[in-house]
Amino acid sequence: MTEIRTPRLVLRRWSDDDLVPLSEINADPEVMRWTGDGSVRDLEETAEDIERYEEEWDEEGFGPFAVELIGSGELIGFAGLSVTEFLPEPTHDIGIGWRLGRQFWGQGYASEAAHAVLEWALQDRGLDRVVAVTHLADRASENVAAKLGMEPGRELKHPDLGIPLRVHVIDLTEYQA
Repeated sequence: MTEIRTPRLVLRRWSDDDLVPLSEINADPEVMRWTGDGSVRDLEETAEDIERYEEEWDEEGFGPFAVELIGSGELIGFAGLSVTEFLPEPTHDIGIGWRLGRQFWGQGYASEAAHAVLEWALQDRGLDRVVAVTHLADRASENVAAKLGMEPGRELKHPDLGIPLRVHVIDLTEYQA
């Protein structure tokens, strides 16, 4: 079983106990503001998300990790990898992403979790390149990408939603643990 520990977090595969706390995170309009079209997700949709995350783990050997606090065991969101199939050019890049409950914002958890995922991707999984796709107006995610050492790259519009996005990039030669 794949598990990553940081000083404050455990990143792990999903369990049945994660459904309700993740659905509460996904039901917050402020959390979902920068995800897709900004729509919240209900319990059933969240269950489908977790099922899809686990399928990606089984098929690709990576996916979004459930992120929990070491001290309490509380699920605070996710951070992990996925294939960025929605980009207009079929690059099949591996993207890093994160989503945390609002009460966990501004405490460095997103950067801590994303850094652990990036290190795992480049050093343990042997990936040569990782991207992060952010909404241009999402300053918090832009800051996390910068903290990871990712270079802001091309800007584009989401092919289905028309939302302005930026693709941040880092490759193994640029990565500093």
